[in-house]
Amino acid sequence: MANIKSQKKRILTAEKARQRNKAVRSELKTAIKAVRTAVEAGQLEDAQVAANKASRLLDKAASKGIVHKNQAAQRKSGVQKLVNTLK
Repeated sequence: MANIKSQKKRILTAEKARQRNKAVRSELKTAIKAVRTAVEAGQLEDAQVAANKASRLLDKAASKGIVHKNQAAQRKSGVQKLVNTLK
């Protein structure tokens, strides 16, 4: 544990941010998984709704710096390609 007061505070705030980021990343994985399951079931409308939700979450995560903007773009593209296989 650090001796410097500001460093102690940084440790606490970094832990809070880590927990928050972990929750957001988990939510992203769940959203993308929902798209995959809808595509596997052959449900076009459900897959498209899930893809829209996943895209929105990816954009939010990228804007907050949780995932890199290029990674978010690649994931959005991959999710939409998956949905397009049903069309």
